[in-house]
Amino acid sequence: MFKNKRFISLVIIFILISSLLFGCNHQKTNGEVNANESLEVEDMAGRKISIPAKVDRIFSVDPVGTILLYSLNPDKMAGWNYELREGEKRFIGEKYQGLPNLGDAGKETINIEELLKVDPEALIMVTKIDDSTLSKVDELEKQTGKAIVVLDYNMKRLDEAYEILGEIMDEEDKAKELAKYCKKTLDEIRKNSSKIIEEKKMNIYYAEGPDGLQTEPAGSWHVQVIDMIGGRNVAQVEVKEEKGKSEVSIEQVLAWDPDIIISWDDERGGYYSEIYKDSNWKDIKAVKNREVYEIPNKPFNWFDRPPSINRILGLKWLGNLLYPDVYNYDMRNEVKEFYDKFYHYKLSEDEIDELLQNSTRH
Repeated sequence: MFKNKRFISLVIIFILISSLLFGCNHQKTNGEVNANESLEVEDMAGRKISIPAKVDRIFSVDPVGTILLYSLNPDKMAGWNYELREGEKRFIGEKYQGLPNLGDAGKETINIEELLKVDPEALIMVTKIDDSTLSKVDELEKQTGKAIVVLDYNMKRLDEAYEILGEIMDEEDKAKELAKYCKKTLDEIRKNSSKIIEEKKMNIYYAEGPDGLQTEPAGSWHVQVIDMIGGRNVAQVEVKEEKGKSEVSIEQVLAWDPDIIISWDDERGGYYSEIYKDSNWKDIKAVKNREVYEIPNKPFNWFDRPPSINRILGLKWLGNLLYPDVYNYDMRNEVKEFYDKFYHYKLSEDEIDELLQNSTRH
């Protein structure tokens, strides 16, 4: 009997010690995740990805995702995809401006050597999900030796993207807040766009490039904001995938005769400041009626490139510009709230004036 009791006691002690050891290896200590733990997530391409459970540095291999990371927690960003312009720096915290440019924006490719020096625990790609994208993901995974979490760039799936990122970055509460804002905005846009009857739709031309004679047709992801708010895109050209920017002539723009023109700003290399001065444009309805507007571009473009959360504010801006009675937003308040929530920046009244100076009716 005594031997049996002793044996049982030894078993209990063994179990307790094993439990303690197990807890040391797999449980959080003082709320922190152990460095050797892993987290399995399913990305938006349906792939099961294993990454470290504790992520202090995360990098997006494209600017679309970089803006998402910045909105959640810029302290965990490993770097940018290009050299920031001065206009962008004005609304980005000084401590983040010096993060390294690790590439993959425009003509720049990922600097694998520098990326591996920074050694982020997680990588993401936010893009259109198709076979071509997944092939690129496979190649990058081989080059970096790191798994890449793929997220869909579609605005209508932003809440899903935030949910996954919130889990990866241990920022669930902030992710829920931003996802809720995006979903609420998209619901409002969907509801209000249904009120825009065909005969009331405004004709709009999107002026890209250094002479304003590049554009995008309806259906292109570059002009998704126009399509979603119920504008009528006048450009009748073929859709160019990826980079877009179809060449058109001034004669075509004259024939389309848009009610409103929205243009790249000067810092981005656009033609906004010249449209009113250029006599070739003077007979276009939008020019005659002084309905040419600059697309806000600081720190990130509200309309296009990169197609990230900045377009959520762009939906409110362009909806209010074209149909103020339907999209009845106080844009000063909207801009102030958005920059605070997503860019961690409290705008002054003068800064709001500057952002909206050439972008709204006065």
